[in-house]
Amino acid sequence: MDKYEILAIINSNPAFFLATIEEGEPRVRGMLLYRADEEGILFHTGGMKDVYRQMLANPAVELCFFDHQNMVQVRVRGTAKQIMDQQLKEEIVSSQGREFLKPIVESHGLDVLAVFRVVDCQALVWTMATNFAPKDPVRISS
Repeated sequence: MDKYEILAIINSNPAFFLATIEEGEPRVRGMLLYRADEEGILFHTGGMKDVYRQMLANPAVELCFFDHQNMVQVRVRGTAKQIMDQQLKEEIVSSQGREFLKPIVESHGLDVLAVFRVVDCQALVWTMATNFAPKDPVRISS
């Protein structure tokens, strides 16, 4: 599977699990993708959350996407970089499917939203057919 096929799977399955590290211990939670392309994987969280502090302290992360229809799992390892772009934040808040953000931003301001791009991404694809095959990472962003 090439990087374009992997990016298509990621963008078609926007709910994912994000793993971070806090004091040497793993932390995993569900997240919602904004978009994925050759520049990396964009998502957002609240600046008051533990996950925000965890990524600032240790930006090494792993994301796990799952395509239930085709039974394909994509794990992406990379580095989370905070994106300080007010225009991008406005775009995210006004985008379809993100209506839940509007009251939060109206109450606390746009700075409550923390946007991250995972860069230097390497993906591992798992299927039942490749269950016992050697792992072959695919670079999907620089």
